[in-house]
Amino acid sequence: MILKIYDTLLKTYGYQDWWPVSTTADPFLEISLGAILTQNTNWKNVEKALQNLQTKKVLNWKTLQKINISILQELIKPAGFYKRKSTTIKNFVKTINPQKKENITRQTLLNIKGIGKETADSILLYGLEKPIFVVDTYTKRLFSRLGLTKKDIKYDELQKLIQDKIPKNTHIYQEYHALIVKHAKEHCKKKPICTKCPLESLCNKNVII
Repeated sequence: MILKIYDTLLKTYGYQDWWPVSTTADPFLEISLGAILTQNTNWKNVEKALQNLQTKKVLNWKTLQKINISILQELIKPAGFYKRKSTTIKNFVKTINPQKKENITRQTLLNIKGIGKETADSILLYGLEKPIFVVDTYTKRLFSRLGLTKKDIKYDELQKLIQDKIPKNTHIYQEYHALIVKHAKEHCKKKPICTKCPLESLCNKNVII
């Protein structure tokens, strides 16, 4: 079933080719900052914040380590929660050594104040190309509505369920996560749009979260 969902979404929407990054910055740094900035906001706001960092030429490790936090807050303000996120960014660039990315583990990231499981896994999957599936609100909503999980399933439990049922492949993990986000925005919204939904035949319409 989990593979069938992936195949159906891929056939419907095509490859998403995430994560969107510019060509002028360190991809790992930009992806990591994007993962931090996207907490509790949408990607358009994140793009504005990242563009501010690029325009002011501070999207590099050394500058971010030295920049005054009040200036950083002003630059990332479009992404919201800028005081908290600026502190997380500071913690991140002070903790992570970009020259030794091979030593970065999930626990390394989780030990950084302000980085939770979803953010850590996004950095690992998209920034470091490690096969670990990212679980978000959309994932929980979709799998619950399809009757595969309970509404209150734990993050690690759902992650393990998915990883156990699909090939351990970074590209598949990236595409599956991106496709779920795409589908949630097109059909599986808080108030679902079931008309022409590619997963309608699989859905338990009585489960609405």
